[in-house]
Amino acid sequence: MSSRHHIDDLIRDRIIGKIEEGRKITDVAMEFDIAHSVVSRLWKSFKTTGMCSRRHGGGRVRSTTPAEDRYIVLSATRNRCTTAQQMANQFLAASGKQTSRKTVARRLRGGGLYARRLVVCVPLTRQHRTARLQWCREHHNWAEQDRACVLFS
Repeated sequence: MSSRHHIDDLIRDRIIGKIEEGRKITDVAMEFDIAHSVVSRLWKSFKTTGMCSRRHGGGRVRSTTPAEDRYIVLSATRNRCTTAQQMANQFLAASGKQTSRKTVARRLRGGGLYARRLVVCVPLTRQHRTARLQWCREHHNWAEQDRACVLFS
């Protein structure tokens, strides 16, 4: 068994039960195809604590709760033009918790969205749109050779 895999609680209980029956640690390890040291460590921790469950924890505590993560994702889907920094400011106003832009971007990524920077550009006016449409209608029947001479931006 790989060192990265954890033993589930059912197998842990069965291992402890077999050792309590009087079986040797080596035999139990071979039966479950687990390293002898793993079974020995499990038995040692069971004798000292009286429990065989795995301890969870470790690592840094998350700055946001799952409900707050859902709030960030929901507010991002409602307003797609909001930047991550603006969302962090909105979250501060709504919840009173300070979060960084990177944290908001990570929560969005966890929700299947991606934080993007807002590109500042000149918005097209109605005159721009009508001029573009008129140009397209005038030149819709151009041949491929005619289009090759024009640089579209």
